[in-house]
Amino acid sequence: MTIEPSTLLEAAIEWAREAGALLRQAYGGAHELERKSPIDLVTETDRRAEELILARLRQRFPDHAVLAEESGAFQARNAPVRWLIDPLDGTTNFAHNYPFFCVSIAAEHQGRLAAGAVYDPVREELFAAAAGAGATLNGAPIRVSSVQRLEDSLLVTGFPYDVRENPEPHVKLFQAFLTRAQGVRRDGSAALNLCYLAMGRFDGFWESKLSPWDMAAGVLITQEAGGRVTRFGGETFAVDGRQILATNGRIHPAMMEVLRSS
Repeated sequence: MTIEPSTLLEAAIEWAREAGALLRQAYGGAHELERKSPIDLVTETDRRAEELILARLRQRFPDHAVLAEESGAFQARNAPVRWLIDPLDGTTNFAHNYPFFCVSIAAEHQGRLAAGAVYDPVREELFAAAAGAGATLNGAPIRVSSVQRLEDSLLVTGFPYDVRENPEPHVKLFQAFLTRAQGVRRDGSAALNLCYLAMGRFDGFWESKLSPWDMAAGVLITQEAGGRVTRFGGETFAVDGRQILATNGRIHPAMMEVLRSS
């Protein structure tokens, strides 16, 4: 059965806003924390937001497959659509009441990204895209920046959860870009980083060891805003590939060169 990307996007937007309202209500208070690893946190709000989204999804699309951060995968047989859900991207920020986190929801149709919504409930910014229909921020079209040179670019990245055990390669890349770009930021939400790239607040983003739910919605939004998304060496991007280089397209070769030589 064919499902229009616009139908999937409508659902993703509705659920992202609803889950985002839950995050906004809990933001600023005390949080019950659990640790998946020394620096990988989960809160009761992560789980509540995911439960809300999954309940809505099962009610509306009971035959769809799901990959969600907290509850894992549910593979429906011959499912036409797979949803990739991060109910709270930026949990560490949220746990410390630092206002940079979001809900990220994407849908794949027959293995291709079809729709994505990323909602920042603090700023009330909703980034959205459907395949072939462009990307928007609160309903207005967005495009990547026109910056041409790496030295004029504002970049963003993140560190994986095992950075304490193996910091050297990540710090080495951070230093390499720090000495070549206008600036580098590290603010703790890959989904929002990609959306900021899509609307020109950032010009380039790289990171490794990310999960599909971290990237899926933001990747589609970036692509629909005119950006380029690959692996570090320029190879075709895959949501389960654990590695991403995303840019406005213009600085992509320069960033690949730094990644190659560092």
